[in-house]
Amino acid sequence: MLKSLVLLVGLVVGGAGGAQAECVGRNLIADLPAPVQADLSVRAAAAPYASGLLWQAQRGDQVLTLIGTYHFDDARHVPILARLDPLLAEARLLLVEGGPAEEAALKAAISRDPALMFTTTGPTLPERMDEGDWQRLAAAMDERGVPPFLAAKFQPWYAAATLALSPCAMAELAAGAKGLDGQVIARAEAVGLPVRALEPYDTVLRLFEGLTDAEEIDLILASLPIAAHADDYTATLADAYFAEDIWLIWEFTRADALANSGMTPEQVAAQFALSEELLMTRRNRAWMAVILPALEQGPVVLAAGALHLPGETGLLRLLEAEGFAIRRLPL
Repeated sequence: MLKSLVLLVGLVVGGAGGAQAECVGRNLIADLPAPVQADLSVRAAAAPYASGLLWQAQRGDQVLTLIGTYHFDDARHVPILARLDPLLAEARLLLVEGGPAEEAALKAAISRDPALMFTTTGPTLPERMDEGDWQRLAAAMDERGVPPFLAAKFQPWYAAATLALSPCAMAELAAGAKGLDGQVIARAEAVGLPVRALEPYDTVLRLFEGLTDAEEIDLILASLPIAAHADDYTATLADAYFAEDIWLIWEFTRADALANSGMTPEQVAAQFALSEELLMTRRNRAWMAVILPALEQGPVVLAAGALHLPGETGLLRLLEAEGFAIRRLPL
């Protein structure tokens, strides 16, 4: 769900896995017993704006169109892009998590300072983790074309981000495939629509500053269940996304961590609260300082990861608090 993390993984290890593989997986939510599926749906529906990809927020003559994006390529993006074309034609600005300038700056920063993503001093991951957990991590990294000796030096947050990508998804990144974000940016540039970033290029590099040692390792432990069935996980989340069941993605991920991470319920609750705060809440609130002034220039389209839209601290709720009327648009 975090574009910059996906980009970083693709930049540094995306080409290591060899030839591009076909992403094939089964829907893990569909495999769950019916009562469990029903419980997940109830939990998801309790969140504000839980379902929906395309929204309009209006306050007086200020109009903001929001599209929740999926950061990997998929043929199902085609009708969404066709739906967005007239909205982009009417807009004065496209806001995205990071545009071409930010991606270039991120690449340059990584080239200058490997310590941004790798441990250059102090204990490595095998020295910080239980032996069994490290072996699970090493095996998952090896499947992604990352030698264990290199994975040992990953910053914990970067290891967690890498685990979230299936080997075939990493191959797609290496081959230059673009998710909906990149395709929307290309459409905007083709019609001369200005593109502006919602946050500085180095935001992702500062997200996890200040975490305790235990919190850093818990990031990895919470991601290991995803790595164990990554293609299935990718298919599951993509299916939920294109069904517009956005908060169901979050609730399923939480339930899967409870069942398969080996962490206690208290650890899972703490990890998910921390992840929501760092990856979504703080960033959403910071983005409001960019969004509101931009709307003074005319209609704006905003394209950002779909999980930024719903929830008590999602963009739609924050806009509602600022006096915007929110309505879901059909795809």
